[in-house]
Amino acid sequence: MAEPKFHLNNWNQQIIEEFRANGGKVGGSFEGVPLLLLTTTGAKSGQRRINPLTCLWDGERLFIFAAKGGSPTNPDWYHNLVAHPQVTVELGTEQFEAMAVLIEGGERDRIYAKEVQAHPGAADYEKKTTRKIPVVELVRRDGSR
Repeated sequence: MAEPKFHLNNWNQQIIEEFRANGGKVGGSFEGVPLLLLTTTGAKSGQRRINPLTCLWDGERLFIFAAKGGSPTNPDWYHNLVAHPQVTVELGTEQFEAMAVLIEGGERDRIYAKEVQAHPGAADYEKKTTRKIPVVELVRRDGSR
């Protein structure tokens, strides 16, 4: 399988390289923040794209948030996983296939509140935008944890 193309910019590429070189740990503004690498398939291009994202564990469940810094539009990776919900996740030194499942309603609100508790800056993202920030669960396709 060909290596997916890096998405967005050199900054993301540097985060991805640091993540992989250090077993999932990065420094700078992301030091100590739980990160994963999400590989999606482009909604239009069909090309594989990698994005570093913060994540949240709720028990055995793993979540990501399409915050895009509180911008008025959802991030490109979100549109990609809506079109192609089968994704690859790199978490620490582990890589696995997952299904991206959109979480809605009261459960979405409960998980986003946990994200705000864990990462207070997430509250600012929601205040900056009129859109409801999507919450996505990453469910391992093999069912193992």
